[in-house]
Amino acid sequence: MPAPADPYRPHVGVHLILTEGSKVLLLRRANTGFADGSWSLPGGSLENGETLPAAAAREAREELGITIAPADLAFAHLCHHADPDGLARIGVFFAVRRWTGEPVNAEPHKCSEIAGHAAGELPGDIVSYIRTGLNAYSAGATFSLDSW
Repeated sequence: MPAPADPYRPHVGVHLILTEGSKVLLLRRANTGFADGSWSLPGGSLENGETLPAAAAREAREELGITIAPADLAFAHLCHHADPDGLARIGVFFAVRRWTGEPVNAEPHKCSEIAGHAAGELPGDIVSYIRTGLNAYSAGATFSLDSW
């Protein structure tokens, strides 16, 4: 009998799909060391001891200055992806039903701009797995793979 494989725990990211009309809110990363200069969804890393909805709500406060109750987040999509660094990652996307406040660039030291983009016309310089996840979500899929 073969020896059992060592358990592997990939990095988990949380991503917020905030829409107004036909546009989805994206931000351009800067000075983070990951995908700087590229468009992405608001979000970040799940921290030790956090639940996924709590992490998504925290990221909304930190990055956009808005308040989201975890109950106002709906699971939307999961993307299992490999980043250019070769590490496997899990991206969990949440659709935001409602929020309090007006989204602003609350972290200008980590983000150069925020803007709404038509879901069918995403910018060319968007993070690969974010594009994959958004396109799959728009098509009604709850799971995708990117860069395998």
